Amino acid sequence: MPVQVASSTYFKLIGAMFMWGGTWIAGRIVAQELAAPLAVPAIRFLLAGLLLAAFALLSEGRIPRPQTAGEWLVVSGLASTGIFLYALCFFYGLKQISAGRGALVVALTPVLVALGAWFLGQEKMNPRKLAGIVMAMTGCLTVVANGNPLALLHGSLGSGEWLILGCALCWTAYTFIGRQATLSLSPLAATLYASLLGSLLLGITAFWQGGSDIGAWSWRVWGSVIFLALAGTALAFTWFAEGVKRLGVAKASVFVNLVPVFAVLQAAVLLDEHLGLAVLAGGLLVIAGVWLTTHFSEQSA
Repeated sequence: MPVQVASSTYFKLIGAMFMWGGTWIAGRIVAQELAAPLAVPAIRFLLAGLLLAAFALLSEGRIPRPQTAGEWLVVSGLASTGIFLYALCFFYGLKQISAGRGALVVALTPVLVALGAWFLGQEKMNPRKLAGIVMAMTGCLTVVANGNPLALLHGSLGSGEWLILGCALCWTAYTFIGRQATLSLSPLAATLYASLLGSLLLGITAFWQGGSDIGAWSWRVWGSVIFLALAGTALAFTWFAEGVKRLGVAKASVFVNLVPVFAVLQAAVLLDEHLGLAVLAGGLLVIAGVWLTTHFSEQSA
């Protein structure tokens, strides 16, 4: 891979992680203010899909679409796992636990993805890559546990924690399905149709639940909706899909370790949360782990 292309891919992945870090803040706001939050992700993915369709028209002169039953199947898989089920776990999990603790999910996802890719024979595992994954995961656990990763093992998990753990499983499935989707579809097309189908599923569920009084939403909720749609979905999902296509599942997913770092930093600014030295140390571990995995795994491949 040319150096310029690789640098661009890494920049986009880091940017996507920054935006996904912000989704935890937006999600927490929505979950706390709305009794029935699923109307928000329904609008989020509808807006994202329409934006991507407009971008496709302007840049390509047409809206690409899946052509075969197999392509529609993988797009449906993306919509079901990474959008519909993930949103259910995400918003109802954040009703019960804070955004910082919720970000624990991204510490587990790269491990599940890397191990899954190795088990399926899609990626090679070597000591340096494994060391980078472990280092990044340890950093994430340090960030979300305020300096004591072992504290996460104490006590029993509540339903909020289980729902957030469900996010990890949903995103692992989305990542593998996404790799299959980009074999024949562009990242833009895959994200576009997954967003629209996911929005439909969420909208039906929100309607069945009784929906929500959109007219009563605060500016904080509407601001969260716009951020989630434009940055957290349309742009970030497309950039992540490009990263998976260029770098592979396991390597691209290691960047997800940066999400809790960005989430904690943004929470400190936007939600006035305390940011201690232990959290900063954990963030450095995450960055070091991502660098070790992406840099040395390329050299030893």
